[in-house]
Amino acid sequence: MNRHTAISFIGGGNMAASLIGGLIANGHQADKLRVSDPNPEALNALARFGVTPCRSNAEAIEAAEVVVLAVKPQVMAQVARDLAHAIQANRPLVISIAAGIREADLQQWLGGDVALVRTMPNTPAMIQAGATGLHASAMVSDAQASLAESIMRAVGLIQWVEDESLLDVVTALSGSGPAYFFLVMEALEQAAIDQGLPAETARLLTLQTALGAARMALESEDSTALLRQKVTSPGGTTEQAIKTLEAGNIRELLARALGNAKLRSEQLSAMIHDHG
Repeated sequence: MNRHTAISFIGGGNMAASLIGGLIANGHQADKLRVSDPNPEALNALARFGVTPCRSNAEAIEAAEVVVLAVKPQVMAQVARDLAHAIQANRPLVISIAAGIREADLQQWLGGDVALVRTMPNTPAMIQAGATGLHASAMVSDAQASLAESIMRAVGLIQWVEDESLLDVVTALSGSGPAYFFLVMEALEQAAIDQGLPAETARLLTLQTALGAARMALESEDSTALLRQKVTSPGGTTEQAIKTLEAGNIRELLARALGNAKLRSEQLSAMIHDHG
């Protein structure tokens, strides 16, 4: 993607703001970015980046090479239908960051044969530390796939999935995943406080340990299993803790949690489909 690519955002909420901030930080021309949102405060906040605020969605997508649909799932059907004529006329790449909206529904609402990339970002995207799953429709060219990659990479790591249904697994893993880690950190922090550490000490040691473990895993060529083994000395303190966690069936519990989150993602997609 060159920094002059014309990108329009329909919806100016947190995720759109994060993408806009990330793109500008990466050198994208602010005046090549347009955004529309019914909330004047959201538009004013984004206008400070130097982007062009638009009063209507139709105005926002004029001459756009990329249209990012960043509205809430419950209003996506109406928004997409209203944009269909312009999308069909101009044939931009369309990127959806709305959870649970299936490609088939988006294609129907937008008039069909649209170059469409569905994405599933997560909340750490707001600090450019996101993890995003992407799926491309058959109409997406290699150049457009690269364009979608470069846009979503502005807020973190990206991974493609071939099968659209796997986005439900992505939703369960990285979409909902920050909450799982927050829960583990919350529990560890409280346990340390209960065993005598001052609250702020427990908090900072917990958070830095989580950050350090994640960075080590990202920067190492070793699997997480091997990394765990390397810090688990036979007969040591870590081994006692790991044995306790394994005895509590932590693996089965996490597998069930992921499975239930995936099932709920599928159910919510079906509900949106039925009401679309």
